[in-house]
Amino acid sequence: MRKIFLILFCCGFCLINSISLFANNDLISDNAERQTLTFSQAADLAVAASADLRHSRSSQKITEKTWLSGIWQFLPRFGISFSENDRLQQLGADSFMKNYGISVDQLLFDGGRLLLSRKIEKTELNLSSSKIDRYSSEIAEAAISAYRKVLSSREILKIKKSAFLILEEQLKIMNEEVALGLALPVDFSNAQINLADAKIDILSLQLDLIEMERQFTEILGLDELPLLIEKVDIYRACVLPEAKAASSLAKEQNPDLIEARHSITKKEAELSYLSRSWIPSFRLAGTFGLSGDRYPLTRYNWSVGINIELNHPWIQNRFGFQMGWEPPHDRSAMLQNSFTPFNNPSSRFGRSQAKLALALEREKYITTLDQVGRMAANAVEKCMLAEQKRLLSIEASVIGTERCRIEVIRHDLGQITRLEMMEVLIEQTQREIAAIEAAAFLLEAERELERFLDLKPGELAAFAETLEAEKNASAN
Repeated sequence: MRKIFLILFCCGFCLINSISLFANNDLISDNAERQTLTFSQAADLAVAASADLRHSRSSQKITEKTWLSGIWQFLPRFGISFSENDRLQQLGADSFMKNYGISVDQLLFDGGRLLLSRKIEKTELNLSSSKIDRYSSEIAEAAISAYRKVLSSREILKIKKSAFLILEEQLKIMNEEVALGLALPVDFSNAQINLADAKIDILSLQLDLIEMERQFTEILGLDELPLLIEKVDIYRACVLPEAKAASSLAKEQNPDLIEARHSITKKEAELSYLSRSWIPSFRLAGTFGLSGDRYPLTRYNWSVGINIELNHPWIQNRFGFQMGWEPPHDRSAMLQNSFTPFNNPSSRFGRSQAKLALALEREKYITTLDQVGRMAANAVEKCMLAEQKRLLSIEASVIGTERCRIEVIRHDLGQITRLEMMEVLIEQTQREIAAIEAAAFLLEAERELERFLDLKPGELAAFAETLEAEKNASAN
């Protein structure tokens, strides 16, 4: 019995890993037909399952189609009209007038305001699309975070169950020792309390894990949780890019900066639009009509003219000139002008406000650019610290395993009680759990860096390896 305990106790860390491996193999064989799931697949499933996101994207597509249809504003606008005016008179001849007409109105020049207004609308569409992408990223990140929590909780549960089995075996041995008078009953009671606490921890973690898996399944929009093939590997080394390279990529691809650039483009277009508000717009207008008192209509007329409109904070002026001909002898001409002084004096400050808004957006962009660069560099440093924490946790676990071996020897020499030896095992369990938590924290830090760089889950290592290969190639 003592030899069995020595094997279990001294090789606890290796034993737990072996149990986890066997459990995973059994799970894979039992679920060979189940769908597997990676971090990237979980993100895609969560995005596809979000009804709000689908609605937002559908609405975005409709808005984009509406914007595309606005191209008709550059084309002529046609109008068709017809009327019949019948008059029956007791005195005089009856009249039956019939009129059919076609009108055309075409924008000739407006100082480029129509193009700028469409550019503003396009920028708003880009901003809306950027917000939808941000929302999609948040949904995907929630799924990846839930995936990590499930993985780490499962690993911690395996460690606690393995430790519980060892503690339970030690409690049985202690019970026999109490019966033989080799151990104190109070030590046996304390060991029972420790075992009960361990059982409570396991049950609590099992309940939490069930809830985590349920929420994770709901996020994915599935009825059953697929087989999770990602692992929280405490021995997986972290491959990171240089802080300078990460900072440069973040300044190019960070979603916050992309949104800030769209905002600057919009403010620039708004300022240009207001700066050209004093330029008058010119429109060409033409009409062609048929008239007569019976069919077929034998009389026709046409006219062509130009309309000029000026909108200014101080004045509003509309000028129109038309001339036409009604064969065979009649000619027509019309001139009209509408002048409104002090049209909207308060609007003269609009350009100044647009300048301030543009200056503010540019300052915010510069600030955000510096912040993103620093945050990307800090994220790399955070990953390095998380990697050191992982290595230290593994080292502490290995040292703890050696300490367990030494404590077993001290127990055999009668220097410590079995209860003290069991408490050392409990401490070693906490060290192994700390190693799992450190590995999970490293995964979280890496994902945070990937989000800064606008990379998909798992692309950080490939990006770092690509940079290293380019560096070696340039050095050679």
